[in-house]
Amino acid sequence: MEEACQVEAISREGCNRAPMSPHRPDSTDCWPCPEDQWPNEGRSQCDITTPQFLSLEEPIGAALSCFAIILFLITLFILCVFRRYQNTPIVKANNRGLSYLLLIALMLCFLSSFTFIGHPLRVTCMLRQNAFGIIFSISVSTVLAKTITVIIAFNARDPSRRSSRWLGPRVTYGVVLVCSLVPIIICMAWLLFDPPFPVKIQMGDTTILQCDEGSVLFFYLLLGYLGLLASVSFVVAFHARNLPQSFNEAKFLTFSMLVFLAVWVSFIPAYLSTQGKYMVAVEIFAILSSGFGLLGSIFIPKCYIIILRPDINTRQHLMQKR
Repeated sequence: MEEACQVEAISREGCNRAPMSPHRPDSTDCWPCPEDQWPNEGRSQCDITTPQFLSLEEPIGAALSCFAIILFLITLFILCVFRRYQNTPIVKANNRGLSYLLLIALMLCFLSSFTFIGHPLRVTCMLRQNAFGIIFSISVSTVLAKTITVIIAFNARDPSRRSSRWLGPRVTYGVVLVCSLVPIIICMAWLLFDPPFPVKIQMGDTTILQCDEGSVLFFYLLLGYLGLLASVSFVVAFHARNLPQSFNEAKFLTFSMLVFLAVWVSFIPAYLSTQGKYMVAVEIFAILSSGFGLLGSIFIPKCYIIILRPDINTRQHLMQKR
């Protein structure tokens, strides 16, 4: 009885006829296919597999890249506008130093999406999640520091009281520093004990190239901390939304945190239900959407007043509303 080669479907081992007897149908001589090849249905030869990853040549990769570049340029334009009108009341009212820091962090957020596009490498796999976590923690902690500054400013009715000391720039930047140290420690431990690395997943004649997160614990710990920080920022901004000031941005901060939380709550189930390049595309979309939510909610209303309504960008208007 003729003996056929029996190999599991998920195996990368191909079954070819013996080199000296290429036409014998009962050959059982087998050898593994090369890394970039996969055995055909009859296990008679090795075919070249099709690699799958999110690249710039694909429509979805090109669209996300263009979106990231446009958002980066818009953020850069807003930063230039704020620098140009840095001595106007609307820029000075809510700590312009923190505004600069938040704009720079958002620019880095949009640029970090490019680490998710292209052939997965060990360097990019190690950078993408860690860079995203640290940069977004700086952004959210900056929003928290701006909100705390607004609350303390209105509670400190008497400048001579102790609470007025908390309005200093050292304290506000200290909030950003302390809140940003936690994800930095998480990312350092992640890279030290179980860093992400590129993997190949064989799906029939397609090879999926993606990054394995390494330690799932550190990944969800980083996401959980960002969610906690965004929740605290939302609660603080929500309590300050009705403070009576013409240039009070607490309402905008509240809405920005609401958009941020909505994006990332919907991101988790979408991320877990996809794989390959679509999983990467979902995360890039979440990064760009949440970053645009912060940018549009906080800075676009201010740019509207600075550029189109300079008549209300005055100290008299600010003091009258107070």
